[in-house]
Amino acid sequence: MLGHPGGPFWRRRDRGAWTIPKGLVSDGETLLSAARREFAEETGHAVTAEVIELGKASQPSGKVVHVWAASDDWDLADFRSNTFEMEWPPRSGRQQRFPEIDRVERFEIAEARSKILKGQTIFLDRLLERLGGVDGSKRMACRFRCPRSY
Repeated sequence: MLGHPGGPFWRRRDRGAWTIPKGLVSDGETLLSAARREFAEETGHAVTAEVIELGKASQPSGKVVHVWAASDDWDLADFRSNTFEMEWPPRSGRQQRFPEIDRVERFEIAEARSKILKGQTIFLDRLLERLGGVDGSKRMACRFRCPRSY
């Protein structure tokens, strides 16, 4: 399961725009507990299933992300995301609220590879490796964390 970023910048983007839901680690949180919290905030669903650690990787932006995968039967119709506020349109002086994630979808691995942000494809490879080379028919929900500030 991947999330499509909300807000005007991402509105018309699809291929190479989808992301593993993410966020920052709060003081006193472990990476995994923060990942579970962020997933719930951005999707409205709790991660209660066993997770598979997919490691960490540096992104083109310089952020280091830590990723876990979990398999569950989340009802995507119940999806809801937290929001952020920004000035829109630019230099208008008007603040508008947008969802951090405007939609979520489950993808087969091959399609996820074309949808996901380029810097996150490594996690799809690691997921397949951890699952023993599954052909992509098993759908997984992945989660990652950015341990340092944006």
